Amino acid sequence: MIRQAKGKTPRRPPPKKPSNNQKDPVGVYCRARPLGEEDEECCIEVISNTTIQLHAPDGLKANRNGEFKETQYSFKKVFGIKTTQMELFEDVAKPLVEDLIHCKNGLLFTYGVTGSGKTYTMTGSPGQGGLLPRSLDMIFNSISPYQAKRYVFKPDDKNGMEVQNQVDALLDRQKRESQTSVPKTPTTRRFDPEFADMISPEEACKASGVDEDSSYSVFVSYIEIYNNYIYDLLEETPFDPIKPKPPQSKILREDQNHNMYVAGCTEVEVKSTEEAFEVFWRGQKKRRIANTQLNRESSRSHSVFIIKLAQAPLDADGDNVLQDKSQVNVSQLCLVDLAGSERTSRTRAEGSRLREAGNINQSLMTLRTCIEVLRENQMCGTNKMVPYRDSKVTHLFKNYFDGEGKVRMVVCVNPKADDYEETLLVMRFAEMTQEVEVARPVDRPICGFAAGRRQRNQAFKEELTRRLEDRGGPVDGDSPTVLNQLLQSFPPLPPCEISGPNDNVTLPRLIEALEKRHKVRQMMVEEYNKTANMLKSVLQEQDSNLLSKENFIQEQRGRLGEKDKMIQNQKNEIDRLEKKSKMLEYKIDILQKTTNIYEEDKRSLQQELESREQRLQREMSEKRRMESRMQGIVTDAKLKWEKECERRVNAKQLEMQNKLWVKDEKLKQLKAIVTEGKTENQQPKRPSREKDKVPAKRSASPSPVPTGPPVRPLHRRSHSAGGERWVDHKPTTNVDLDTVLQPNIPNAIKVNAPNEKALSKCDKYVLTHQEVASDGEIQTKLIKGEVFKTRGGGQAVQFTDIETLKQENPLAASRKRRSSETGPDGEPMEGNWTDVETRCSVALEMRAGSNLGPGYQHHGYPKRRKP
Repeated sequence: MIRQAKGKTPRRPPPKKPSNNQKDPVGVYCRARPLGEEDEECCIEVISNTTIQLHAPDGLKANRNGEFKETQYSFKKVFGIKTTQMELFEDVAKPLVEDLIHCKNGLLFTYGVTGSGKTYTMTGSPGQGGLLPRSLDMIFNSISPYQAKRYVFKPDDKNGMEVQNQVDALLDRQKRESQTSVPKTPTTRRFDPEFADMISPEEACKASGVDEDSSYSVFVSYIEIYNNYIYDLLEETPFDPIKPKPPQSKILREDQNHNMYVAGCTEVEVKSTEEAFEVFWRGQKKRRIANTQLNRESSRSHSVFIIKLAQAPLDADGDNVLQDKSQVNVSQLCLVDLAGSERTSRTRAEGSRLREAGNINQSLMTLRTCIEVLRENQMCGTNKMVPYRDSKVTHLFKNYFDGEGKVRMVVCVNPKADDYEETLLVMRFAEMTQEVEVARPVDRPICGFAAGRRQRNQAFKEELTRRLEDRGGPVDGDSPTVLNQLLQSFPPLPPCEISGPNDNVTLPRLIEALEKRHKVRQMMVEEYNKTANMLKSVLQEQDSNLLSKENFIQEQRGRLGEKDKMIQNQKNEIDRLEKKSKMLEYKIDILQKTTNIYEEDKRSLQQELESREQRLQREMSEKRRMESRMQGIVTDAKLKWEKECERRVNAKQLEMQNKLWVKDEKLKQLKAIVTEGKTENQQPKRPSREKDKVPAKRSASPSPVPTGPPVRPLHRRSHSAGGERWVDHKPTTNVDLDTVLQPNIPNAIKVNAPNEKALSKCDKYVLTHQEVASDGEIQTKLIKGEVFKTRGGGQAVQFTDIETLKQENPLAASRKRRSSETGPDGEPMEGNWTDVETRCSVALEMRAGSNLGPGYQHHGYPKRRKP
């Protein structure tokens, strides 16, 4: 046994509601307001009656492809700037009013950016009444002949209604009239000054299918949700000029049917459209509005106008309301004007305005979150908790999203370009809201009495009056009642005064009159009995007809029950197939979106590839043009230098021919001198090394001092034995100089790059290195060294000598030689080339060479042996 905790009331289980698997999506409508200025930039275009398109205005950043996208959104219906208030009411609010009269709830709210026309759509203006006044007008036009007297229906302060009898209602009316003046129901159509000419008589509409056997009463209440607190706009508080009291916030509670309501909210019973307008305007004056940068009269709170319609059937006679609370049906229509979302960067709100904007945006964000979770639960089959309690707006209307009535939303948009980003967010939310489905409300059961009780009662009265008229009653309607007709048929009484004891006329005359009246009375009794019998027979006949009709109705109801079972089974099957179809459609939608993403990526990659190919082709063509251009430049330069080289070679050849001719002449002179024998005993003087004009000369630089002993010194054979071998390292980049004397290394291994195999077979190493000297000529260095083996088994080279070979320009040498032959005054010097000894010594030195290296080869002479 589970014991209940002390002090806690057990939670009542929710009432079993009739199951209904049929669902309807939330109806979302879009309305565009006209631009404030004609030259203002527009970002909205109405494509069709269900589609609207948004254009990105100038000045916004483009997407990654460098272009602006035009986005389209679809709704149940789109109303352009030329749509009238009547057309909007016919499509949006009229079905909700008809459902209200047929005991079904409804929720209608306007949503949009601040300054988009939400309050105008809901309230309207003189001559252009909005959804709220038109809804009230349609309600009273439909139920006006069937309204109950005031205070017959009475709120029980628990979101329900009680029914009072005529006497209790009369006492309540008298008590209330003594306290306050209650406005009487006007007999003629008259609007208050605040609402004059809001709805023209031609635009008045009326609902069809009103139950004539029921009695109705309308109750209205008006609240606002400000900074997430609920305030009653119709609450009358005594005004204290010294210390005014702030309005007290209300709390939300849950009734026995688990429906949310505002506890302690004022509910005013109204009997006409004018009275309802007056109550609405009284609360509208208390609503919080403020002047902002974007709207002169910006709503700073969410307003909720609730219309409750109490409906109860008449008794069996059709005269009074049935005194049974379980037969009372209460339906309500909530008209919500949401405050507009706004960005503080645009409104530049500060202080209380900033706090108000934050609370407004937070409540709207909670509404979006609830819609998203509902959509995810329905489409993906999840069971996430919907955060209704995070905001008073969503907490108050959670029953509507759980299947307590229809939900409609009017999205108001401002086409100006400044509101583009906020409008884009509103459109996305509205399009997502359409995917949420709400359970269809179930029809409420009606009383079991036969229909047409009010009409039969009225028809019976008319028939009785007609028969009395046929039997001689007044036809012209001078006598207002049947009793007056009967009294007028009696003969008048004669004077009853007796003149004397011998008066024998008065009494007989009185007796005669009384006898006539008695006969008339008997006739009236007989006629009354006949009429009563006739009425009794008529009623018996009607009862028999009603009984037969009831039997027929019961039979038809049995058949309808069987048909309903078949239809319910078929509906269950249809619902199962619809769920399966929706799941497949959802999967197809996901696959389609994925395919679109992949196709978009493919197109972007294809465009990028094409752009890169085009850029590569441009670069290749530019490269080919550059190559052809450079090739032309190289060809021109080559031809130029070839011509220059040919010219220089010809000049050099001519110069050398001249030199050879001069030498031949000098040799002839020398030969002549020698043959004469003048210089037989003279020794030729050897010119100094600096005056040597040999084309190729070499100078040995001192050997570098070794930095240390070899790693692994081995026994070296004597060089005189001739067993040493050289590694001749000549890089491939060296230039062949074609000089007269060339170094020649016998028994050498010639390599282009040093390698271990060649070094292991040799004892000496020479590296030929070429560089440009300071005078611009090519200078060749022979870097010599010895090869040693290391401890690791490899080879190391220790350099010991550097030999330098320098090539001189013949023209410069000839000029130097001429300057040496000529004295300071320009005359040839004696004792130089004219001296036979000098010429012979130079010739011998040129023939013999010098002993500075391993060996030289003279072009045109045999190879010199080693000393």
